[in-house]
Amino acid sequence: MNGLALAQQKMRDADVAATAVDVFTRFYGLLESGSTGLVPEVDVDPLTDVPRLDDLQVDDAAAAEALARTAVVKLNGGLGTSMGMDRAKSLLPVRGGRTFLDVIADQVLAARAATGARLPLVLMNSFRTRDDSLAALAVYPQLAVDGVPLDFLQNRVPKLLVDGLTPVTWQADPTLEWCPPGHGDLYTALYASGVLDALLAAGFRYASVSNSDNLGATPDARVAGWFAASGAPFAAEVALRTPADRKGGHLVVRRADGRIVLRESAQTAPEDAQAAADIATHRYFNTNNLWLDLEALAAELARTGGVLDLPLIRNEKNVDPTDRTSPRVVQVESAMGAAIEVFDGAAVLEVGRERFLPVKTTNDLLVLRSDVYDEDDAHRLVAVVDAPFVDLDPAHYALVGDFDARVPHVPSLRGATSLTVRGAWTFGQGVHVVGDAELGGDGGAVPDGATLEARGARV
Repeated sequence: MNGLALAQQKMRDADVAATAVDVFTRFYGLLESGSTGLVPEVDVDPLTDVPRLDDLQVDDAAAAEALARTAVVKLNGGLGTSMGMDRAKSLLPVRGGRTFLDVIADQVLAARAATGARLPLVLMNSFRTRDDSLAALAVYPQLAVDGVPLDFLQNRVPKLLVDGLTPVTWQADPTLEWCPPGHGDLYTALYASGVLDALLAAGFRYASVSNSDNLGATPDARVAGWFAASGAPFAAEVALRTPADRKGGHLVVRRADGRIVLRESAQTAPEDAQAAADIATHRYFNTNNLWLDLEALAAELARTGGVLDLPLIRNEKNVDPTDRTSPRVVQVESAMGAAIEVFDGAAVLEVGRERFLPVKTTNDLLVLRSDVYDEDDAHRLVAVVDAPFVDLDPAHYALVGDFDARVPHVPSLRGATSLTVRGAWTFGQGVHVVGDAELGGDGGAVPDGATLEARGARV
């Protein structure tokens, strides 16, 4: 058997959905043909003339009607392994002991109370996040909406040896032989699970999709109203790039056909890295907050047998990410935002930074837990001041366990411009950070009530 046949059989033996096998088969063909998924700078133009949410005039009644037909889908398959976690990242406490999922549930329930919309919350879980996440949401029985399941499962695909493109075998931990196929699997999983049909049957026309670690992507009637009025089958929320966003995915216009396409970091050739990082030229980054017309999605999936024409992302890694001597493998992935090039008439909308508050590192976690943000009646996080730049020593704070041990009390950051920490410092209660503060040396204890500022600590 060749590599594809071996991979297909492995997926069938593991009861992976037939549609997911078909999607993998298409990507394998692209991989075998030498496709890299790269988007060369010479083939694209910058995205311009993007409408701004702040400039929109959306009729209140139309907005309410659109929100009433909207479902909230959250990508919840991540484990937060880069921060040392081994369960759903969304179960990490972020606000006063409440987790991402707690805040999301509060946001959805508050939006329902304010608007009367049904707003079902649907998680796309992985096998590793499903049980814990559903158990956490069990304390919110009022979230249930008749006819709509609370979750569906992301698919999985075999990792392929770089040499030969055959499925890897790793007896030390067979679970590492598999990987998620990127969040582009959203469409396959919605279709194969029956959740897409269930949403349509329950009367929902639109879906607002976002990552569970982005608490800025709250249910928004104005955006829903704009999307419904646009008639677009698909829309992406974008925001203006800052220096911190130089390496992230961004939207560009393909010269060959004028389509908007997503270029992720993994799709940028090394020789194009400087051009792609030019935020004056490529001004907008992808927030990964998407809007789907479920009827248009269902029609396209029916036409293609569930296999959308998404670009390949070829991701090369070690089969065991913690062991650099383990075999090199290819992970076949796709990005859900890349579906913008699949649909005729897809749209983009510039939103404010408040709709993009992801937590990718403990630096982000410190800011999110701090007094930089207040929480309004709708449980939206409202920045009281501009968020400071935080750079914690990765040797001592990168893992959540180490971070929690050394930051048992979150310092006040309202007066801070930046906080740089080198060494293993443990923060006491009532610490205030002012201006550009820096802690260096080997570490120690920041005493209760201390003020950290440019010239050091003042008790």
